[in-house]
Amino acid sequence: MRWTRPSTLLATFLTLLNDRMGESIVFPLLPYLLAGFSNDGRVLGLLAGSYALAQFSFTPLIGALSDRYGRRPVICVCVAGSLVGLLLFAVTLALPWERLWPGAAAAGWPLALLFAARLIDGVSGGTAATAAAVLADISAPEQRAKAFGLIGVAFGLGFILGPALGGALATFGITVPLLLAALIAAVNLTMVILLLPETHPPEARSPLPRKRDLQPFAQLARVLANPQVRRLSAAFFLFFLAFNGFTAVLVLYFKQAYGWGPTTSALAFLVVGVVATLVQGGLIGPLVQRFGEWRLTLAGIGFVIVGFLLILLATAGNAQPQVFIALAILATGTGLVTPSLRSLVSRRLDEGGQGAALGSLQGLQSLTGFVGPPLAGLAYETVGQQSPFWFGTVLMVGVALLVAGGLPGQATPSPGATE
Repeated sequence: MRWTRPSTLLATFLTLLNDRMGESIVFPLLPYLLAGFSNDGRVLGLLAGSYALAQFSFTPLIGALSDRYGRRPVICVCVAGSLVGLLLFAVTLALPWERLWPGAAAAGWPLALLFAARLIDGVSGGTAATAAAVLADISAPEQRAKAFGLIGVAFGLGFILGPALGGALATFGITVPLLLAALIAAVNLTMVILLLPETHPPEARSPLPRKRDLQPFAQLARVLANPQVRRLSAAFFLFFLAFNGFTAVLVLYFKQAYGWGPTTSALAFLVVGVVATLVQGGLIGPLVQRFGEWRLTLAGIGFVIVGFLLILLATAGNAQPQVFIALAILATGTGLVTPSLRSLVSRRLDEGGQGAALGSLQGLQSLTGFVGPPLAGLAYETVGQQSPFWFGTVLMVGVALLVAGGLPGQATPSPGATE
């Protein structure tokens, strides 16, 4: 490590942890937080997708600003923005609108403020990318893979702690988890100000790129135009389109179909976090060596389809055990597909194209976080409560065909190949 101060790693780790925990505390509780203003799946889908849209749109700019002005000021502004967004969300939910402003809910003001809060939080969502840049700054090239492992640890821990704490604190009041998320962001901001040095020296900084180079869709178009990875990139997009749509309406489905409260719903997301972390953190390496990325991707898609179908077949009498088993199977599948599919894309590219293509995959994933939830919410309200899960199953079959090469004009890989 070029910087040996433990405080640098501590502040960076807390920034990564705060980025994941802030979202994982709020997301499983959204239907309950919205209950006073709307129970419409379309509103829920748009609110869930607004965060992803803002993050997708502004992450390239935030990365460029950190290259131009340094990591520390950008992280400070982003964490402060996240704090403002969380506080605005909490205050909007806590205010007695009918007493302060009769008819405000009917006029849509509280919902508008909730959307504004999510957009502010999403725009500030570049903290993870900038914190990763800090790790690159302080690590020698041969140590970066080890340093980047900190990202996986923080994200896994955040996805486990967020739903667990959110569900437990929701019993004291539905806005209490939001106040905890805001408190964590405030502690994060304080530690960044006090402990994080600037790791990107002035002599290494670069000017801001042209505006068209900051346009996120330009990078996506380039990767989708590459014949080497076009089919796999399309599979990646469809996989997360289905997965993000499914997760956006899942808690609303639990609430309306089974009468589950916020604690049980948050516990369901905790199961997903624990299983996915175990698969990606400990099992994926040995499994890749044993079976290869291509087989694991197809097996993972199969697990996800089974998980969807088990949820669809659950009844009020067996909902809790069957749904929890289904989510564990689904999380196993996601934990297999995500790293394996990324690896398949990486293996098809030369070294010069790695960064742009893998960065574009992240952009595709963020884009599905905006497109998937509103589409799922629309289907939920207009077609039926179970329709997002059926549509997700159909999309997963399409993903399997794309990966397997089963579409017309695509050659099927040999059984022993990795793609």
